[in-house]
Amino acid sequence: MSGRKNVAITLGFVTAVSLISAAVAILLLSYHYERQQFDLLYAVCDEVLEQEPEMRSMVLAALKDYTRRNADTYDISFAMAGFLGGNLLFAVTFMIRNKREAKRIQELSDFLEQVNIGKAVILSASGEDNFSKLEDEIYKTVTFLYQTKDAAVQAKNDFAENLSNIAHQLKTHITAISLSLQTLAETPSNMSLQKSQSNKKEKLGQIKKQLLRLTHLEESLLILSRLDAGTLAFQKEAVDVFTLLVLAADNLQELFADAGISMDIPELGEMAVTADLEWTMEAVMNLMKNCMEHNMGGTIHCSYGQNPLYTEILICDEGDGFAKEDLPYLFQRFYRGKNAGPDGIGIGLALAKEILERQNGTIRARNMPGGGACFEIRMYRR
Repeated sequence: MSGRKNVAITLGFVTAVSLISAAVAILLLSYHYERQQFDLLYAVCDEVLEQEPEMRSMVLAALKDYTRRNADTYDISFAMAGFLGGNLLFAVTFMIRNKREAKRIQELSDFLEQVNIGKAVILSASGEDNFSKLEDEIYKTVTFLYQTKDAAVQAKNDFAENLSNIAHQLKTHITAISLSLQTLAETPSNMSLQKSQSNKKEKLGQIKKQLLRLTHLEESLLILSRLDAGTLAFQKEAVDVFTLLVLAADNLQELFADAGISMDIPELGEMAVTADLEWTMEAVMNLMKNCMEHNMGGTIHCSYGQNPLYTEILICDEGDGFAKEDLPYLFQRFYRGKNAGPDGIGIGLALAKEILERQNGTIRARNMPGGGACFEIRMYRR
């Protein structure tokens, strides 16, 4: 419908200009034709008068009568009608166009007012003219602003939630340290020296353990904050997958030994990914530690493969697997699953996900058909 209106307005302008141009052309041609006629007639009369001077009065009377009878008012009237009609059509078309644009501007103003009060509806651009392009750009801008607003609100909510979780984590460890110190201060005086020393040693061990957890929490939060701020630079180098897995396992060898965990890392040929060795190893270590916590005394199995699109790394355990309700939330910060260990703080998996995704990788968790949990890493070719 809008396209038809645009065509009608354009046709109106063209017709009006054509009428005005035709009227002016008729006037000019009529004037030129009359001038030629009179010039020819006067030339003939001059020749006649030279031949017959006594006919001067008769010739002049004939010329006056001819001029009076042949004054062509028809052409002039037609030209004036065309000129006035063209101007009228131009004015009407111009008024219709201005009225239509004023209506569209009012619609845009109403739309922007609705935007300001948060009740904007869909603005559909009609036609292919410049005004329609403006409508389209305004709608795109408003949509982008809404998305930015929603993202800012979500970021604010996430920040508040993370801050609350951090405060809870800190409070838990600080409370444990405070209780241990209070217990040490309230040691009965009648307690034997040997028992007192044993009690102090136990409490100091608990305090040391809580301080180590606080230190780990602090380091993890600093890394996450650098990732969020985009200030953590990743090196791009060729990293052999087998070497990556072996180095990650070696760094956890003491923990594995205490938990009775064995590692199965087969050498499946040379395969490389483009990544930062140190940070990717940090991510893999967090995944291995998670498998260790749910697989005490078992084996952690690693495997890997490569195709033209990506390199896949699997890290699986022989435990009970993930609770079904935990799977959608495992990589959220501070999320502790149903079977989470007492020492977990819910950052390791989130940190691993952030590190891998910043290096063109993905990670997902699933349960193995025969039992056990499995982390699936895919590092895509750049």
